[in-house]
Amino acid sequence: EPPDTPNYFSCQTQDMRIVTCTWSQGGDTNLYGRHSPKYTLSEEFSKQTVPCTVSCSEQCSCSWDIGQQRICNITVTVENPLGKKTATDVFDVTHRIYPAAPFQLWEEYTDTEITLYWKHRNKGIELFCQTEVFQPDGKVELHNSSDTHLHYASITLGGLQPYTTYTARVHCGAAKHFWRWSEWSEARTIRTKEAAPSGKLDIWREITPVLGGRNVTLFWKQAPSFRANGKSISYEVSWEKVEDGSKPESISFSSVYNSTRISIDNHSYRISIMAKNNVNYSLPSVLIIPKATGKSRSIFSTEELKEEQVNGTDDGIFISWEPRHIYDSYVIDWCNFPMLQPCDFQWKRFGPNTSSALINSAAFVPGVRYNFHIYGSVANRAFLLAKKTGYLRELPPLFDPLVEKVELTFNAVTLSWGSYPTNESQSGFVRGYHVYVSPVQEDCSLKGSKKHVLPDDSVLCKYTIENPEEKRYTVKNLLSNTKYKLVVKAYTGGGETPIVNFRYIDTPFNSNMLYLLVLLVIVPSLVAAICRWKMTWVKECCCPVIPSPNKSKVLSFKEFKIGSEKELKICDTIPDMLAVDSKAGAQKL
Repeated sequence: EPPDTPNYFSCQTQDMRIVTCTWSQGGDTNLYGRHSPKYTLSEEFSKQTVPCTVSCSEQCSCSWDIGQQRICNITVTVENPLGKKTATDVFDVTHRIYPAAPFQLWEEYTDTEITLYWKHRNKGIELFCQTEVFQPDGKVELHNSSDTHLHYASITLGGLQPYTTYTARVHCGAAKHFWRWSEWSEARTIRTKEAAPSGKLDIWREITPVLGGRNVTLFWKQAPSFRANGKSISYEVSWEKVEDGSKPESISFSSVYNSTRISIDNHSYRISIMAKNNVNYSLPSVLIIPKATGKSRSIFSTEELKEEQVNGTDDGIFISWEPRHIYDSYVIDWCNFPMLQPCDFQWKRFGPNTSSALINSAAFVPGVRYNFHIYGSVANRAFLLAKKTGYLRELPPLFDPLVEKVELTFNAVTLSWGSYPTNESQSGFVRGYHVYVSPVQEDCSLKGSKKHVLPDDSVLCKYTIENPEEKRYTVKNLLSNTKYKLVVKAYTGGGETPIVNFRYIDTPFNSNMLYLLVLLVIVPSLVAAICRWKMTWVKECCCPVIPSPNKSKVLSFKEFKIGSEKELKICDTIPDMLAVDSKAGAQKL
């Protein structure tokens, strides 16, 4: 195949004497040996062949000395037996300067400035240089400078941080007719000198009353605006009474410490914490601890403020407070691990125009209650404004209430679980309780209850107690002499645990029914029996039965029987009394 036209053909120089032209050699012609493509360069103004040797790898290049010539018209020709192609570049040498990379870099520096020096090989050519500075945070800054010195060039980089490592390198281009940048110089890594720590430490405290005074736990950390500005750093804590101006006490700590505990009496104290390196101290951070008597004591009393519940989100726990114009900042403190000691005490400071914050921490987990204290700060004095408590996310209770007492009647049962805790040991705020009841042999349908269907489709009666401190409940309208199953469940904002275990009770027999039976059956029967007996007695007393002579034993003798009748002869009896009747009937007898 015939050769391709040379692409990207251009020429440049580093010193305005040696010109180098480069181009892309194109595709494969499938011709080799003496038939492979041949390259020649010629200068059209002088009509001469350029005296250079072409070398090709990734691209082709050719260099030669142009002497004093400034305007050039260079043509490259490529040919093989099947054809030839050409490309031309017309240029002014002063417009095609590609400087050599700066070399022999060195530096001078202070705590905030670096002056970088370098040499260059392009004598007599005015260069424009650019310094690339890599910041510690990964950002890159570019600084421009003009190179007019005969032997070396320099640039001063200001506004740097003390005791901080920077990396710099330089490249240059022609100042008058910029063509392209040189290659980068070697990179220089420089660390500025130390200086006194800048900014203040962020400090806070936790006060614990003890007999005769207070224990004050002091905490400190490096605020975002604080810089150590040195290799090693230590901390100095000092405290003194505010009133009498007594000599301060102080103690120093290495960089691995961020807290300490001091004991003070009930007077007002001024506490100061400073950072120190090999150069000097930082500005002091100050806290005023008021007197532990009178009004000041009430300021720090946590009992006077009611703890408010707050809600958590996936991003943290939202805290809000009522701002007051007298404070110059606000502080929220809490423990990352409230059930442990030490609890990883934390605090965060906010500006005077802030009235809410989303507190988050990698240590926050669902089911743990976190307590927050909000303080207003003015003139280095802190005043408790509010207490908050909340969960990142509430979970169901860890365990069910233990029913400690059961009081049974034939139609009601009273349950008590007075020792059930509702404090921070729970995995959510206990909102109340549910009491579930059902006969063992059938579904429940008690009056005044709601239906609750279990996964096995059995139905329970559900009663709700919305006061978490009410730990006693009476289930009414039960059937006597019946076996029931029941369970008490606490519920939180995260719900309640599934029902697994029941407690079983047997309601007693209804004694009132026995009394009713006695009243309605036995008593009337007894009354009837008594009445019958009484009636017989009255009848016998008032209307006695006249005995039949035929039933008398006296008439049982055979000799007195005449026919079917028996007769009694008076002479055979001994009468008790004899009476003679003169009436005709008696005479006849």
